Amino acid sequence: MSQQTLFDKVWEKHLIEMEEQQLLFIDLHLIHEVTSPQAFSKLREEGRLVRRPDLTFATADHIVPTGERDNIRDILAKKQIDFLTKNCEEFGITLYDIDHPDNGIVHIIGPELGLTTPGKTIVCGDSHTSTHGAFGSLAFGIGSSEITHVLATQTLPQKKPKTMNIHIDGQLKDYVTSKDIILKIIQEIGTNGGAGHVVEFTGSAVDDMSMEQRMTLCNMIIEAGARAGMIAPDEKTFEYLEGKRFAPRGEAWEEAVAEWKTLKTDPDASYDKTVVIHAYEISPQVTWGTNPSQGTSIEGVVPDPNDLNKGADQDTAKAALKYMDLKPLTKIDDIYVDKVFIGSCTNSRIEDLRVAAEVLRGYQVSSKVEALVVPGSYHIKRRAEEEGLDQIFINAGFDWREPGCSMCPGMNPDMAKPGERIASTSNRNFEGRQGKEARTHLVSPAMAAATAVKGHFIDVRDWTFKEDGEKNATF
Repeated sequence: MSQQTLFDKVWEKHLIEMEEQQLLFIDLHLIHEVTSPQAFSKLREEGRLVRRPDLTFATADHIVPTGERDNIRDILAKKQIDFLTKNCEEFGITLYDIDHPDNGIVHIIGPELGLTTPGKTIVCGDSHTSTHGAFGSLAFGIGSSEITHVLATQTLPQKKPKTMNIHIDGQLKDYVTSKDIILKIIQEIGTNGGAGHVVEFTGSAVDDMSMEQRMTLCNMIIEAGARAGMIAPDEKTFEYLEGKRFAPRGEAWEEAVAEWKTLKTDPDASYDKTVVIHAYEISPQVTWGTNPSQGTSIEGVVPDPNDLNKGADQDTAKAALKYMDLKPLTKIDDIYVDKVFIGSCTNSRIEDLRVAAEVLRGYQVSSKVEALVVPGSYHIKRRAEEEGLDQIFINAGFDWREPGCSMCPGMNPDMAKPGERIASTSNRNFEGRQGKEARTHLVSPAMAAATAVKGHFIDVRDWTFKEDGEKNATF
């Protein structure tokens, strides 16, 4: 039998037809209020039902307000939320609406409820569905017509992607996170470096990561153009999932774990492409431009476009610096910000909040900065409040919000004003992403918290922790 990668094993297990355009069975379909309305309308037009409502789960997250929940003033937002409710009721789909105790960002609630498990095929009308690949699942975003196809048939036609291995070896320096690693990877391979590939992350640095850190890696590999990201399940994966509501139990759990342990790349299997990253060489990262590849370390400077390759690289950099209102050779730690956002499907989990809180303990947010922190789900929010993290944020001057995508997609009231500069833990820094003419810099939660206090970017490795914060911090 030929040697297979993790991706090959999951793909083959779900194949129904083996033509050039192959048909996959889908184990889990996640939907939200923004990309699903058209799909349900199409079902009604064609007189179809949802094929497997038991494998379909919905949440409201993208356009929900994270402040006032009771009075949604945006008419379009209210319509989309109401439409999601109506669709789920009519087609028999489980919905975690904005008042439900399990509500949260779609890529957050899947793992925390145990819906996400190794070896599954998972789709959602959102590009960052790749987050679930941290559990050894094949998870990717789909468009509205594909949502309709999955709803109606529980299958999806796909062309088989190529495979890429990103091997991350060595030990991370203190206070360097998986967010810094993935930003560095995107800088190295570019926003198109993973196009047409499913990426498997391997290496000692990945082995050392928690499940939440691994989710950040898989979440953002999409920004390098990849179709999906995957990490082979291990004991950390099983420990994370055991006891979760939808995870197998009893004898079924033991059988599941035995099967999950087979989900790893065979020793002699080959990838179409391999990239090696040395974790110990990476410092905290900050983006300076208008795509996630345009970044550098906190010790670095804004590049001079004239020093880049002639043509597209120079032109893109010049346009980015004009939009970001930055001058070449400006030191990164000389850049001041107006807003700090901690949240999104990339960095709103309990570990992210703990790290940021340890940095903030005993400090005050700069008087020139507006800061907000948005937990990824109600489960995370409640746990953070049980641990007293909310009070650390509030005492420091952060606005403590209800769950949702918040500032990340620029689809709800949490948007920046024109010209405002944001230190953001989200995944995209495109022009206008967080508000018209807003300027976004992507950073880790630790860096975001330190920046909120100082008012400008600062190397969190030089931070003075208060009240034994350093002893308790796990970056």
